[in-house]
Amino acid sequence: MTTDTRHTPTTRTVTTRTIEYAADGLTMIGHLALPAGVDRRPAVLVGPEGVGLSDVERRRADALAELGYVALAFDLHGGRYLGDPEEMLARCMPLLADPDRMRGIGHAALDVLRAEPRADPERIAAVGYGTGGAIALELGRDGVDLRAIATVNALTTGRPGEAAHIRCPVWAGVGSEDPIMPPAQRDAFTAEMQAAGVDWRLAVYGGALHAFHHPTVEHVVRPGVGYHPLHARRAWRDVVDLLAECLPVTD
Repeated sequence: MTTDTRHTPTTRTVTTRTIEYAADGLTMIGHLALPAGVDRRPAVLVGPEGVGLSDVERRRADALAELGYVALAFDLHGGRYLGDPEEMLARCMPLLADPDRMRGIGHAALDVLRAEPRADPERIAAVGYGTGGAIALELGRDGVDLRAIATVNALTTGRPGEAAHIRCPVWAGVGSEDPIMPPAQRDAFTAEMQAAGVDWRLAVYGGALHAFHHPTVEHVVRPGVGYHPLHARRAWRDVVDLLAECLPVTD
């Protein structure tokens, strides 16, 4: 475990640590970001894209800590970043087809976050991207008491009837040109949420591709994948607004 204390441009002090924990038969290496102070704060799980935990999600956890949240960016692949698309798909496709495995990964990270003394275990939200977003949704379908779920690029549907266990608002964001989450998948997702009586909303970002929020994908030559800086900023603001509504920080 390593610790780094630094001053941010907002003058808040953020402390970060790497956290090792077991999940899915692997030793996961998460990134914990703590806000200034010693009091308990609302907490946020941050789930990464299928390639795995990167500096993109670590910076988002740090940004949430700057806003006053305890944030844990969780791991998917035992500390590995799967930059090769074929390797990533070989691991993620079976995972996405297995809700119980996804829930196991999510619960392991949630246990780490709940055990952090600065985190209020009664006030937790989950924010996820791609595979990490699918895991956030599965925690909701498993009946976990979350204050909010936000997911980008992960309009995944679950087992019949289980969306009724979701106990919090759900926000989902997707690019209009995302071939992995096409209109038919959007319709299936929103139909599931509506039938379950979930408080849901969907933001479709015009012209954006898959993983539009992830800066490093601008170097990936792969059909349907691309970074969109403007919509990335908008999606982040939408996530922060959801947290402010459902999980406010009170100094």
